[in-house]
Amino acid sequence: MNDAHPRPVTGHVPVLRLGDVLLVTLQGDLHDSTAQQLQQDLAETISRTGVRGVLIDISGVEIVDSFLGRVLAEIAAQAKLLAARTVVAGMRPAVAITLVELGLSLPGLSTALSTEAGMELLARQAPVRRPGGPRQESP
Repeated sequence: MNDAHPRPVTGHVPVLRLGDVLLVTLQGDLHDSTAQQLQQDLAETISRTGVRGVLIDISGVEIVDSFLGRVLAEIAAQAKLLAARTVVAGMRPAVAITLVELGLSLPGLSTALSTEAGMELLARQAPVRRPGGPRQESP
């Protein structure tokens, strides 16, 4: 079926671990309950596994509203508190324009044009772990 409307994301958004990075791919609209579950899943997985990055691919998202912008910013804030970085990849030009028009700056998020570029960005910005000590940011 090939319709012009984005598919709603309901239920559970899969979180895939690729080495030291969690990959999340969003398709269509994100509903309140799904966004809340995603935030909880990511926080728990970061805490449990100690991954250093979260990569959110939004190339399948046609429209970003203030709700999705807030969800992305909250994910980044939670990840940062858990010593992980967040990169959003695959943003369409229309989505970038909408974010600027809405005045959403998405603090705490880095962006990349593709998933591959996002993985490279996270690899370059890897926090340094000290044996027996907390993570420290690399210069």
